[in-house]
Amino acid sequence: MAAPKITQAMIDAYDEYTHLTLDRRGFMEKLTALTGSAAAAATVAPLIGASPAAAAMVPENDASLKIERTTWTADGQEMKGYLARPADAAGALPAVMVIHENRGLNAHIEDVTRRMAKAGFAALAPDFLSSAGGTPSDEDQARDMIGKLERPRTLAEAVDTVGWLAKVDGMSGNVGAVGFCWGGGLVNALAVAAPGLKAGVAYYGQQPDAADVPKIKAAMLLHYAGLDERINAGIPAYRAALEKAGVEHEIFVYDGVNHAFNNDTSAARYDKKAADLAWERTTTFLTEKLRT
Repeated sequence: MAAPKITQAMIDAYDEYTHLTLDRRGFMEKLTALTGSAAAAATVAPLIGASPAAAAMVPENDASLKIERTTWTADGQEMKGYLARPADAAGALPAVMVIHENRGLNAHIEDVTRRMAKAGFAALAPDFLSSAGGTPSDEDQARDMIGKLERPRTLAEAVDTVGWLAKVDGMSGNVGAVGFCWGGGLVNALAVAAPGLKAGVAYYGQQPDAADVPKIKAAMLLHYAGLDERINAGIPAYRAALEKAGVEHEIFVYDGVNHAFNNDTSAARYDKKAADLAWERTTTFLTEKLRT
């Protein structure tokens, strides 16, 4: 049976499921109605979601990188993470925290971390489910666990991680952060809470309270998907607050693409053209802000 055409309504239903309801049964019922049959819905669902079997852009054994699992203390507890950096770095490196989506620290985010290291940074992807035992292999379970995290505690862990990265041997002391979806929202919150953060890049992330924006000291680069009505509703207030506070910032909206357009493991939502352009802008921005 040929796979049904994936429509925007199907993608919107998936977004509602993964970010609002976490009700897979309800999602599959809605998808069945949209596709016309349970069999068609079962075919479409994996195409909209992320595939753990998708090939990495940077191999795990890339000889040009030094990769390790590492731990540190943040908010009084042990955090675990994935650290990648150029193997032949000459001199201290700027650090970039790579903050995962609401599926936790998985193979895709590890790949993104290696991509950041290939761009010349010491890149650390923390597992913000460390306190709950770490990211599970089941992404529905991971989303449920992410939803139960206490935001003040998670933010405190992120702030302390910035401080740790600024002091690690071989790093320059300049720290930036890039985050996706849930992680994009955490980057925005981190910029408010961590005056030591020099640069923040948020991909389709929830915006902070406008009243808190004057606390931001970091330069900000904000990427949004043109079809992402849920997140984009917060852009005007955030833009106005950034301008009023005099915070250095750039905002890009990529027309015709969906939330999670950077995630190449999702066949239906990934947009290579937008992802490549946003990544080029991201690495150029972080180079300018962290290597000075």
